[in-house]
Amino acid sequence: MDFLYTARGTYDKNYDQDGMSWVKYIEWARLSHLTELISLDGLLNEVLVEPDYENGTDWGFIHGVNLYQTNFFTTVDYVFKRMKPQSKFNLLTMVVEPDHDCKNILIDGYEFVGYELLGQEFDISALSNCGGFDETFLPSDLNDRGLINDFKKAYEIKKLLLENNPEEHHADANVIAVWRHKTIGR
Repeated sequence: MDFLYTARGTYDKNYDQDGMSWVKYIEWARLSHLTELISLDGLLNEVLVEPDYENGTDWGFIHGVNLYQTNFFTTVDYVFKRMKPQSKFNLLTMVVEPDHDCKNILIDGYEFVGYELLGQEFDISALSNCGGFDETFLPSDLNDRGLINDFKKAYEIKKLLLENNPEEHHADANVIAVWRHKTIGR
């Protein structure tokens, strides 16, 4: 498995910027059980890493899939080098399309937080930023961080999303296992 890294802004009850307060988001998304959102969706959890695209060396650290830049990076050192300074943030490591359950994989300093379903362009979460796909999953299928706890359930939802919504662009999703650092950024 290839582990990738990113730093994302936090999104919780203390967020009140850009017109989408936590209260408004919870109401819109119908996710009243969330304590915070740990998502790879760049609109909800801001990408804090700013590559220097003019620097050829940076491209060696930028992870891409099928010509899409994922906003995931190959080393944690690169994330820190190009990260906007923040006092609180989510330092994440992830695996795209894992082939087995990741919840018992221990990564020093990190805790497993769940599985994200992110569109093929690696920008929008099918779980937390599409207004719901009630024919495929319900808000109660997500944990208190807006992710799916169970490996098999994540892949079942991925399959059903596309079957039930073949015309919906964001229903064609990648399953991504996500761990958050326990102390850095906390």
